[in-house]
Amino acid sequence: MVIIILVHTLNSFAKDGKGGNPAGVVLGQSKLTLQSMQRTAREVGFSETVFILESSKADYRARFFTPNSEVDLCGHATIAAFALMSELGVLDKGKYKLETMAGILDVEIDNGHRVFMNQALPEFFDIVPIEEVAACFGASTDMFDEALPVQVVSTGLKDMMVPVKSLNTLLSLKPSEDKIIELSSRYNVVGLHAFTKETLSNSTAHCRNFAPLYAIPEEAATGTSNAALACYLWRHRQITQDMAYGLVFEQGYCMGNPSEIIAKLEISGDSVAAVKVGGNAVVTGRLEICDGV
Repeated sequence: MVIIILVHTLNSFAKDGKGGNPAGVVLGQSKLTLQSMQRTAREVGFSETVFILESSKADYRARFFTPNSEVDLCGHATIAAFALMSELGVLDKGKYKLETMAGILDVEIDNGHRVFMNQALPEFFDIVPIEEVAACFGASTDMFDEALPVQVVSTGLKDMMVPVKSLNTLLSLKPSEDKIIELSSRYNVVGLHAFTKETLSNSTAHCRNFAPLYAIPEEAATGTSNAALACYLWRHRQITQDMAYGLVFEQGYCMGNPSEIIAKLEISGDSVAAVKVGGNAVVTGRLEICDGV
């Protein structure tokens, strides 16, 4: 039997209605098999496609697929899904619960159809020798910011935070996919999230994200990675409490997809009490995928 799977396409974290990170969103297909979901994501070809399913524990359940595997969580695909449901009139502004493989998360739609999702509280892992990262880009270690560590951080997914000295250096990095795959596997991370505090639009940081282990050579906007970066910057005293609830990250510019990701940290004492990440998403079209089951 052949079924037709309708995939809505959106660009999440678009800046001024342009750029952003494309995601596929499938609604109302709770009976699809794991194999059908994976085949659909592979055919769509975006970094992630999300399937919004029924849940007995929350308002909805989400499963996220890259072209080659399932992942626990994806920020930009979550933003896309809830922005789509808001656009279609399925959801009003307000707060919702989303079941994911990373746990049950809170998602909020505001008056402007912007979507924010709560992340898990930050966890801080390995400090990585800068020489190992430099080898991934064929770069010398003096291109990186020695005042800050290369560190694995998670707010739901592990990413490696890589501080770079300048914007020109960041934009000129030439990644070796094979070496990034090797390093990502060694430290059990999704990918490398390189950033600099030098920005184009007076933002908090300018970022590039590399996740070839999951068939994503480079990603234009990554919600979970920037949520982790926000927590990393707080931990290493790069932002103040006054700044923490309105952090803005630039990404995707060297890909021709300018993106803006907003992170909000709630601080209690010296600790992060809550993490939110979000932004806008614009509908770009729809695809019909034929799947034989």
